[in-house]
Amino acid sequence: MNGGAGNGAEARSAVRRAAGVLAGCLTAPLGSAYLLLSGVPLGPFLLWPRTRPHALGLLGSGARRLAGVERRRRTVFFGDRFPEAYGREASESEAYGGDGGALRYLAVRSWAGLVCGTVLGLLGFGAVLAGLLVAGVARGTTGVAELLGQLVLGGVLLFLGLQGLAALTALDARLAREHFGPSERELLRRRIDELSVSRAAVVGAVDGERRRIERDLHDGVQQRLVALAMLIGRARRGAGRDPGRAAELLDQAHREAQEVLAELREVAWRVYPSALDSLGLEEALGGVAQRCALPLRIAYEVEGPLPRPVETAAYFVVSEAVTNAAKHSAASAVSVRVARAPGGPLTVRIEDDGRGGADPAGSGLTGLRGRVGALDGVLRVDSPLGGPTTIVAELPCA
Repeated sequence: MNGGAGNGAEARSAVRRAAGVLAGCLTAPLGSAYLLLSGVPLGPFLLWPRTRPHALGLLGSGARRLAGVERRRRTVFFGDRFPEAYGREASESEAYGGDGGALRYLAVRSWAGLVCGTVLGLLGFGAVLAGLLVAGVARGTTGVAELLGQLVLGGVLLFLGLQGLAALTALDARLAREHFGPSERELLRRRIDELSVSRAAVVGAVDGERRRIERDLHDGVQQRLVALAMLIGRARRGAGRDPGRAAELLDQAHREAQEVLAELREVAWRVYPSALDSLGLEEALGGVAQRCALPLRIAYEVEGPLPRPVETAAYFVVSEAVTNAAKHSAASAVSVRVARAPGGPLTVRIEDDGRGGADPAGSGLTGLRGRVGALDGVLRVDSPLGGPTTIVAELPCA
């Protein structure tokens, strides 16, 4: 039953699309007539610079209305639901000569529609001739040789006609897509592709961060804890023989424990700063400034609270960018500006005075781009050789 329902739906869709092609053949003469009847009287005014804007306004107004009819035809018969942003009226200059202008679309669409109507007419004429041929065979007035010749010629012409009709139908769809923009279905497909890429980038960034944390714990904290245990062991063994030496070793172990604690706190901050939850983004960025090896100036120009994912992404963008500047750019200072206009996205701008040449495709910046892209944000990197390097992230807050 499902197969029968599916076949019925496909048949109805095919009939609807065929009706849409026929409707396009009927609307094409309207566009041709409009261009002819309006373009000829307005031609002299289009050539004169002083009257050209007004003539374009008149000509473009009607062209936009007829383009709207074509837009509704694509929606009704072909299911193309174009976003409203692409259906707004073009300006006069766009209507006359810009890419996707209404006049350009109407001219090409009229030509394609007339050719499509001609092809349909020829197919209809061929169907009439086929009927006459069948009637001749039934009456016995058509010989076998003549019948075979007519069948071969008719089959070739039918194939060419159907191929031409398919090409014109594809042209109609491409013209609509170029003028009205991608359909909702196409936008959804693009969005799915973007989310797939963004998800893969986030997973890669998380895995990279885990590996870095493992290295920090293994090569840093773990080794220092081993050294701390050795110091305490030496102090215990020498406590009875040389109390002074044991006290010295315990002092050294105390200092080592404090340093290990500071390093462990640094690793924890790189995983997730607790100040984001308790104090907010501004205070968390202050912690980045305190731990930065370079002079860091932060300008925070945000009123009101921010969504938690946006705060987290902004923090890691600043932290990673500042760390990269301190390690690789040979910069002497870094500046950070975090700002948001009312109702707009959060803009994070990091600039250093280093030697530049940062690779936007590098692992660090790719991870940041994935983190920003997961929130539908945009990350731009400008790092010419010789500097400065500027990283700008725009994070939607809706």
